[in-house]
Amino acid sequence: MKKEIQIKKWCLLLMTAVLATSLTACGSGNKSGGTSTSDTAANSASNKPIKLRIMWWGSQARHDATLKALNAYTQKHPNITFEPEFSGIDGYADKLATQASAKNAPDIIQMDAKWLAEYAGRNQLADLSKGIRTEDIDKSLVDSGKYKDKLYAIPLGNNANGMIYNKNTVDKLGVTPPNNNWTWDQYFQFGKDAKAKLDKGKYALMDATADYDTYTSYQVSQGKGYPVTADGKFNIDKETWLGFIKKYAELRKDGIVPTPEITTTDIEYDAKMDLMNNETVLVRRTLAAIFPGYESLKPGAYMLVKTPKGTQAGGWLKPSMFWSVSADSKYAEESKKFIDWFVNENEASDILTTTRGIPVSNKILAYMAPKFTAADKQQGELIKSVAPDAQPFNPGAKGWSNYTSKDYKDVGEKVLFGKLTPEAGYDELVKKAKDYQ
Repeated sequence: MKKEIQIKKWCLLLMTAVLATSLTACGSGNKSGGTSTSDTAANSASNKPIKLRIMWWGSQARHDATLKALNAYTQKHPNITFEPEFSGIDGYADKLATQASAKNAPDIIQMDAKWLAEYAGRNQLADLSKGIRTEDIDKSLVDSGKYKDKLYAIPLGNNANGMIYNKNTVDKLGVTPPNNNWTWDQYFQFGKDAKAKLDKGKYALMDATADYDTYTSYQVSQGKGYPVTADGKFNIDKETWLGFIKKYAELRKDGIVPTPEITTTDIEYDAKMDLMNNETVLVRRTLAAIFPGYESLKPGAYMLVKTPKGTQAGGWLKPSMFWSVSADSKYAEESKKFIDWFVNENEASDILTTTRGIPVSNKILAYMAPKFTAADKQQGELIKSVAPDAQPFNPGAKGWSNYTSKDYKDVGEKVLFGKLTPEAGYDELVKKAKDYQ
């Protein structure tokens, strides 16, 4: 009942944001959404020069907007400058893990929900319970940044998992387009129908043999739960996994998904190497918060839909990402002041728009709603569509991040290239899981 009430509240808020194009903004121009704790503290703080290291992943659109926001903050606080580190998602987790182990993590870290328990559990993140305003953020979202009742991460956007497809190409092909009610059987049939009309060297679907996130949606949709439970138990269902892997072997044989050599060149969010961006595939899994990056490269070309369903829905709602502060930062207070400005101020939201998802602050959401573009509304529509039958979100179990981000991919790629049979691949996953339990 509690989950249902939260979902209804969230849907109502999003519906208002998506449909209300005539809302009166809560504030005007670039006026502040309120008295910032960062502004108040800055007036009494020392003007000692401080350089904050800050690290994030994402599309070029997110990079550009974030850099502009950093510059705007420095203009307001000349003694605060930034040393940015940004990239695509590929390799980000490994880099952060290495830095944190060496006690050399950036002051401000873009954090994913599935890593939060790992870093907070190792005392590698600072407590953010004080110094950042969260009263305008729904409690369920604020709580998603907690570990053992302490706040270690500030959510930056509302989000949902789904799929993105190239609407322009699908329309030209004349095949039935993806929709919010499609099943996995219809998804695979779409691939077959589209492939029959595509040019040589073009493919309908991504190969998900080594993709933990797509398999997670599939297993959840079959009523088998998450591959790794929230309390850290191995739960990859053998029959379900083997069926999934063998299905992709068939798709590979029929040319519906790319060859292994092409699949492994994919770098998600990259303008040239992402197989969606370079028009190698028609459909891939994504998140609502990622959509502005694709839209910025090919305006009007793409559409979002829910992930296919099995015996039940395979989608969930989640925070798009968080800001966290390293426990080793010498400038934790200055970092928190920046995060407060980033989340709560109209000036920041004007620059950032929805590059990290639909704003989490209800006041900022009301302020931004009249300015939402068609692409922004697509994000909101996906979240609204996923919400009614959303699966409970699994934020990731402590100690398993390396398994889900690296080991699973390594085993999947061995199967992909024929170095392991599907059965041997499953046995390898079981074997590797024993190191984490």
